[in-house]
Amino acid sequence: MKISTKGRYGLTIMMALAKKHGEGPTSLKSIAKDYDLSEHYLEQLIAPLRNAMFVKSIRGAYGGYMLAADPKEITAGDIIRVLEGPISPVEVLDDEEPAKRDLWIKIRDAVKEVLDSTTLDDLANYKETADLEDYMFYI
Repeated sequence: MKISTKGRYGLTIMMALAKKHGEGPTSLKSIAKDYDLSEHYLEQLIAPLRNAMFVKSIRGAYGGYMLAADPKEITAGDIIRVLEGPISPVEVLDDEEPAKRDLWIKIRDAVKEVLDSTTLDDLANYKETADLEDYMFYI
């Protein structure tokens, strides 16, 4: 399964909103500027996220968008499904060889597990654990 820019940029929007959770609305213009993305494209992506009730819009001079739920309650899988559709590397056919069919199902289930166990909070507060400054080496 290949995640398109819809899914990637949609996750970017949602991560940006998760980082600002509790601080009030954030404009798409500021997200577009911060991540060097097209504001027009982000406007197209926010509509399905709003329709799925993951974000809410606030009108006015200081308006923008904010998460409609806690970042711990929204998963990467939720967002990808809204923007990309069902999560599946290939369409599994009943008449396919059982070994190949089982392989596709295992791949699909593994991808679903990763996406559904990763919350926006996880992504927004991600800290790379392989930071060499955190390790002490003795020779």
